[in-house]
Amino acid sequence: MQTAEQAFGVPVKGPARIDKPAVIAAIATITAVGVAIGLSFPLLSILLEQRGYSSTLIGANTAMAGLASILTVPFVNPLARRIGLVNTLALAAVLAAVSLMGFYFFSHMLAWFGLRIVFHGAITTSFVLSEFWINSSAPDRKRGLVLGIYATVLSIGFAAGPAILATIGSRGILPFAVGAAIIAISILPALMARGRQPRTDGRPQSHSVLRYLRLVPFATAAALVFGAVEQAGLALFPVYGARNGFDERDVALLLMVLALGNVMLQIPLGMMSDRMRDRRLLLFACALVGAVGVAILPAFVDNVPVLTVGIFIWGGVTAGMYTVGLAHLGARLSGADLAQANAAFILCYAIGMVLGPQFAGVVMDIDDPDGFAWALCAMFSAYLLMGLVRFATTARRG
Repeated sequence: MQTAEQAFGVPVKGPARIDKPAVIAAIATITAVGVAIGLSFPLLSILLEQRGYSSTLIGANTAMAGLASILTVPFVNPLARRIGLVNTLALAAVLAAVSLMGFYFFSHMLAWFGLRIVFHGAITTSFVLSEFWINSSAPDRKRGLVLGIYATVLSIGFAAGPAILATIGSRGILPFAVGAAIIAISILPALMARGRQPRTDGRPQSHSVLRYLRLVPFATAAALVFGAVEQAGLALFPVYGARNGFDERDVALLLMVLALGNVMLQIPLGMMSDRMRDRRLLLFACALVGAVGVAILPAFVDNVPVLTVGIFIWGGVTAGMYTVGLAHLGARLSGADLAQANAAFILCYAIGMVLGPQFAGVVMDIDDPDGFAWALCAMFSAYLLMGLVRFATTARRG
């Protein structure tokens, strides 16, 4: 049981060394899920756009992913304590695979709203438990590195998803079947490392994940903003690209470039965070790059070489908000409290998933299509403002 001093900000050391078998199993499990997500998000948006739905409705449907996460998060750790972490991951994989196939067999929009809730509720479960597994298996001096490796491998999965979509196209049952098959096999690495799973039967200081929001507000706010920006981008960048003259293949390739930026930059960002006394400064810098990047997007959207390089850098740096945020979280809490705090982190990410696509869709309808960029810039700017306020408050307190 962790002390109150640790909970309120004294760094915890974690294990003496990296538990490599556990880290490898957890990363492999969640990366396979990441491939399916990278395939399914643009696939669903492309199909909705082809059917003539507005960007507002597309954003609202995508926002169901966040709603599902909000509804699911409070039940993840209690379920894992009851049936075990690996068993819970297996149940989530089955639900995600079945619901993804449902998008092909049910074309009515109302059915897609329900399927989004089931699909992303299962995906949320996988992320909460896998990230807790990874974070609890790394010592503090190597936590940023381990999470950088995790984010890098996961980004490869996200990049592979759009690449698969660009290869097989969006027509027919094939893209849905491929995504469902990948999810189904994602549980195999975790099953093979069942003996390395972390304990989930400890007693946290609070059974309410909301209590943990105030322990690491800079990290949880980073998760909220990144969730909003990421989901808005995945949902509406295909629409933004189409309305600026890009075809389906071009949009998929640009999303792949964005994901490749994540691949190249997460390990350096993670290692940088391990060497920083205050990881919040790095979180602030990542948000600043995000705000500037989307602010100049409309000016360079027709310049493909500049756009490609910019998306590569922007995607990698802004994704650091998630990586560094997790490292900041893991440095403050451990054990059952880390599990609860990680759930709170995902809860904030989920709230962002709800707000981001809807907000961006509305602004895009008001100023079509550049409202997409203005909405994302506003989200990053809100985080920067919060950071300035907190830094100023800390300075006044001495």
